Amino acid sequence: MNTLQRVLSFAVLLTVPLLTTAGDQNATESSRASTNRGSSPLVEKVRQATARYRDISVAIAEGWVPATPCVSGPNFGAMGVHFALPARVGDGEIDGAEPELLIYEPQSNGAMRLVGVEFLVIAADWAKNNPDGGAPSVDGHLMHFVGEPNRYGLPAFYELHVWAWERNPDGFFADWNRLVTCNKQPAS
Repeated sequence: MNTLQRVLSFAVLLTVPLLTTAGDQNATESSRASTNRGSSPLVEKVRQATARYRDISVAIAEGWVPATPCVSGPNFGAMGVHFALPARVGDGEIDGAEPELLIYEPQSNGAMRLVGVEFLVIAADWAKNNPDGGAPSVDGHLMHFVGEPNRYGLPAFYELHVWAWERNPDGFFADWNRLVTCNKQPAS
């Protein structure tokens, strides 16, 4: 099974309502703080590149597919439900305006709220495309290495989360967000 197939195989695990309306999105965001105080150039770039995906039906129409069920933290917080764009996964490249994954938080009304993105590159693909070595970075932010085996069944990879649409007390680029929860994901 190739890397893209492994990432996309998680899609069958996800059985949550996926469509939301712009009204649901705006009502949810008005009731919660949606961004960190201050900002960074990468966060602003991500917001500009992903604003249209706040409506998950736009993401689905553009080819984004479920890649994981809601990912909860080992001790606290969560990441959320990851949607992948197959054309970007496994290409061995990183671009700050083109994340590989969108991250959504399930809402109690069945809607999905965009909370952030994840940049991901398979370590072997990165090494093949960058024979001079060095860890990848996204607009100056070093990516984190995740070895193999891992909970996702992927080969070793580098990743970086950007919490562009949900405030994170631990910062824009922390892996886990204590304000994101998987508690509202329906049972499958």
